[in-house]
Amino acid sequence: MKVFVFDLLPYAHHFEDYKRERNIPYPLPRDHWDPKIGARTYVEHLEAWEEMDKLGFDGVGLNEHHTTPHGMMNSPNMMAAVAAQRTKRLKFLILGNLLPIHSPLRIAEELAMADCISQGRVLSGFARGVPREYNVYNVPMAESRARFEEAVEIVMKAWKEPQFSHDGKFWQYKDIAIWPRPYQQPHPPVWVPFTGSKETIEWAGKHNFSAVLPDVKRGLAEDIVGYYAKQLAAHGNRITPDHMCFFTDAYVAKDKAAAIKEYSPFYLYFVHTLWHHGSLEKASQAKGTGYLSSSSYDYIKPENRSGAGVDREAMQKTTMADIEHKIDVGELAWGSAKDVGDRLIEGAERMGANYLLLNMNVGAMASEVFLEQIRRFGKDVLPRLQAHQVKRVPAAEMVAA
Repeated sequence: MKVFVFDLLPYAHHFEDYKRERNIPYPLPRDHWDPKIGARTYVEHLEAWEEMDKLGFDGVGLNEHHTTPHGMMNSPNMMAAVAAQRTKRLKFLILGNLLPIHSPLRIAEELAMADCISQGRVLSGFARGVPREYNVYNVPMAESRARFEEAVEIVMKAWKEPQFSHDGKFWQYKDIAIWPRPYQQPHPPVWVPFTGSKETIEWAGKHNFSAVLPDVKRGLAEDIVGYYAKQLAAHGNRITPDHMCFFTDAYVAKDKAAAIKEYSPFYLYFVHTLWHHGSLEKASQAKGTGYLSSSSYDYIKPENRSGAGVDREAMQKTTMADIEHKIDVGELAWGSAKDVGDRLIEGAERMGANYLLLNMNVGAMASEVFLEQIRRFGKDVLPRLQAHQVKRVPAAEMVAA
């Protein structure tokens, strides 16, 4: 298996004044920003990625967010280019550039630059972004899906065609030949994060793009992966474990009790407060905006639909008892090195995924704690995972049967 660590790159400070009962103010004014902490945050995460490279991790997962301390990668392409100069083999799984709110031609150019600078270590993910970011960039949420699909069309033309023109609804270009071109020809591998909407799955299947799927309930996972397999097959492609990346949480400690003691304060701060910053306000709600269609989840069995999408209200109610239950049923791979390895392999086999993307640092974990976790995992779990190969996608077999 290929093992990537996901890094949101949160601002290295906990806003202790804002606990579970209160939300961090949005927008978060300038007087909350400390430039020394901001600069240190980038340095510390780049050092962590250097350590991943030395320990043999396959890559780091990056993403794009705006106007929030929970993720300071406004440009994951810039971070990949910088990190490429400090690493030798680490790959950069970018999940992803938020295409609907940017110039797709600029994104195609930046990714080509990063791919050249890294000598082919970019895995390019494309995403739509959360509703808050549409407000930031003043882009109508109802246009999200159409902008996204048109933008990807432009990026692929820019990468693959000797010269291209485009006359679309949102963007128009005439006689363009980008320089530089991607190092990987015809282009970097394309990955798409799935949250369950059928439009994304159908679109990814049509283009034979690979999928990143979070750890969801077994029934829902079977519905999503099975539907994805159908869409790939409808366009002449067969799903394989290399199409699938399993995205989940991992933390290695002496045992389960130690893992809960060490990691739960960061995890709870993240799921109660940090991750929802700017997404709870009325203006950032997707319902009724056209961001999702009324039929987005109609392919999912009725009994599994409650787990589709992001339930921020449920996340904010997470308790210590919920954490223990999630560990016990395998939804969180926290515990001893053996337990973590067992659960990650079981989850990857269940999902049919030969790629793993692991959350190990949420809630602005201190740099020394993050580095220690990377070293523990790299020494005691990583070799076992990389020696294991997932060879089948069970949900696809169920569909075929």
